[in-house]
Amino acid sequence: MMMLKNIKTALIAVLLCNFLFGNVSVRAELLDSIIAVVEDDVILERELQKEVAAIEQRIQQSNAAAPPAYILRKQVLEKMIIDKLQRQLAEKAGINVSEEMLNNSAADIARRNNMDMAEFRAELQGQGISYQTFLDNMRNEIVINQLRSREIGGRIRVTDREVQHYVETQDKIGEESMQYHLGHILVAVREGASSTEIQKAMAKAEDLVGKLRSGQDFNQTAVSNSDDANALKGGDLGWRPLSEIPTLFVNEIRQMREGQVSAPIRSPSGFHIVKMLGLKGTGSHTITKTKVRHILVKTNELVDDTEAQKRLLALKNRIASGDDFAALARANSDDKGSAIKGGSLDWVSPGDLVKPFEEAMSQLGVNELSEPVQTQFGWHLIQVLGREQKDDSDEFKKNLIREAIRKRKIEEETELWMRRLRDEAFVEIYQDRL
Repeated sequence: MMMLKNIKTALIAVLLCNFLFGNVSVRAELLDSIIAVVEDDVILERELQKEVAAIEQRIQQSNAAAPPAYILRKQVLEKMIIDKLQRQLAEKAGINVSEEMLNNSAADIARRNNMDMAEFRAELQGQGISYQTFLDNMRNEIVINQLRSREIGGRIRVTDREVQHYVETQDKIGEESMQYHLGHILVAVREGASSTEIQKAMAKAEDLVGKLRSGQDFNQTAVSNSDDANALKGGDLGWRPLSEIPTLFVNEIRQMREGQVSAPIRSPSGFHIVKMLGLKGTGSHTITKTKVRHILVKTNELVDDTEAQKRLLALKNRIASGDDFAALARANSDDKGSAIKGGSLDWVSPGDLVKPFEEAMSQLGVNELSEPVQTQFGWHLIQVLGREQKDDSDEFKKNLIREAIRKRKIEEETELWMRRLRDEAFVEIYQDRL
């Protein structure tokens, strides 16, 4: 009787073991199954699941409604395909990111958030992100940004005439102070699409506009339906001045009020739907200009750091005793351009000088002399002669406009470039596994 019981127990154990390990084998096979072939590479089920889980967590944290699982998987897969195509192109172009660059970038991000690396790692861990995952994501982002800069950024030009034309137009319409918060949905149309495909895309865009105007949630609609790169962010384009808004949206935007949804806007990429999420104005821009002079001692084979500091401290003592700064600068400064002017750099604006010099200068009172300050040029003795507040609004706006026009051009060209990259690539998606 006891032997029979032991045999039964053993059989149950064997069956249970087979069941468990059999399921593990099935699960492993499912996780390792290929979801898509992208040129000469593949995307696996486990890779897709990992990305979907990260996006779902982000959606939950933003308190937004998630789209149906199939739609979300499809959107995430499309993003992964585009990313993989870009990484493949970057690899062919020899673009890579060193471990040193990654770690320096991570340290810089930690510093900007007022954390040391231990605190930064703990913060990531608290958000459920491993440090290695963070580095991998950052590497991917840096590589793709370098690729886009190489493929697109280098050929984008903004002329003075474009900036001036924008300024003149803004003056006429009184919109120079406006900022626009936009939501965006793209119903894509491939290059060379047939008239039937175009009509189908247009019908879908018009249907979405109708639903949105009837109160359907824009964020969820964008996540579920948009073919734009910002789809998984709910189509949110953030706050932008008019100069940074794609050209084909501008006329529509000018006539929209907060909360309004545009009619479909046609472009080579497809049909765009824009929602005005918010409007606000901006104020004037004031900067502090500083009148400053310096004496520079460069280091070389004969003058090391200690000797350079010693010379500047001796000059500082002579100035404190009544010697003329300008005369000493003409006789001792290695910056020949400013030495003939008594060391004067005249009036400077924020960003005109290298960071260590500017930081030391900003801490000095008027007529105060600094301690020796080191930059990549050598060692400096700095004296501030005056400060003034200046309304820099016009120049500031022009610089913002120039950068915004450039950014807009890059975005427009990037959208077309990515669509072309996707259309021309060999991509096979196993729809039955989605």
